[in-house]
Amino acid sequence: MANPGGEPSVPVESTTAAAPLAVSAAPEVVQDRTGAPRVLFLGTSLTAGYGLDDPAHDSWPAVIQQIADSLRVPLEVVNAGLSGETSAGALRRTDWLLKQHADLVVIETGANDGLRGLNPDSTAANLRAIVGKIRAAQPGAKLLLVQMEAPTNLGTGYTREFHALYGRAAREAKIALSPFLLDGVAGVRTLNQADGIHPLPEGARRAARTLWPSIRSGIGRP
Repeated sequence: MANPGGEPSVPVESTTAAAPLAVSAAPEVVQDRTGAPRVLFLGTSLTAGYGLDDPAHDSWPAVIQQIADSLRVPLEVVNAGLSGETSAGALRRTDWLLKQHADLVVIETGANDGLRGLNPDSTAANLRAIVGKIRAAQPGAKLLLVQMEAPTNLGTGYTREFHALYGRAAREAKIALSPFLLDGVAGVRTLNQADGIHPLPEGARRAARTLWPSIRSGIGRP
């Protein structure tokens, strides 16, 4: 299926030191985003808004759009989150997603690798390959890698190695690394759904506020 501009639409499965940014609860006004920087969110169920009643409004990328609109920062969010996807799955999907133009690609993947205890070296290799595909297909696009973490029940050694792979991958590729998506959200019962993994709307709003400075910088806005 194509959008009105003739470009392929992205499958979205209904399947995070400054003062907090306010997100208006007022009815949304349709924005004319013609020519606005397009931000493609390649992600997992965390990005897709799994478990939320209205992921199109309450997922953290949707809140990023709301923040940008409220601040009159031109930006168009394209949410390509897919539930259950590992970094290997994201790699397989990258070519198709890059059929449409993106000014900034936000890479949120690896969370499911960590949940499954997969080899961090494999996750790092997939991240490098994803970056390579993006640069080959759209050399003008900026990239932002989102820091993810492994659950602590997998042991200190594994969680440290998993944490470190993101910084290493970002340094090697010379791309920006954001703070942990769920900083201040993970492990907080009141901010998460019953599974203890996926955020509630308020958790998603906090995630968006955590990522907003990195995204704003990625589109060249001070």
